[in-house]
Amino acid sequence: MAYLLIKSLHLLFDIGWMAAVFSLPRILVNLAEVGDEPAAQARLHQMGRRLYRFGHNVFGFAFVLGLLLWQGWRVFPIALPNVVGGLHWLDAKLVGVGLLLAHFIVAGRMLKRSVAGKPLPSARALRGFNALPALLLFGVIFLVIGKPF
Repeated sequence: MAYLLIKSLHLLFDIGWMAAVFSLPRILVNLAEVGDEPAAQARLHQMGRRLYRFGHNVFGFAFVLGLLLWQGWRVFPIALPNVVGGLHWLDAKLVGVGLLLAHFIVAGRMLKRSVAGKPLPSARALRGFNALPALLLFGVIFLVIGKPF
């Protein structure tokens, strides 16, 4: 029962984090397209800063719960089974999650540069940047469901 509760909470926080991962680059696209409208820029900057903070907080919870699922059986062997021992799909999944985190951090740095008055890449380039997390998430989902190795 504890395993299912932890896994469900991990998935809930993953979904919340992915909402931030998908939304922050879209805010950057909107910032690139808004031009020199100070009120719109200020609103988008504020939305971006809040979303970035939310994303990091939610990622922290997802990370701790994922770590508990991965290695918790060592501490609580009766309540949490070793469900990934000897399986390497998890290694690949963690690489995918690391790449998603790196993408999120880069988006946050772009936002911080924009707040400081520095220019963003073009809206077209940011749209391409916005598409990367969907491809990475597809790979992570495939690894989790298919467990190909």
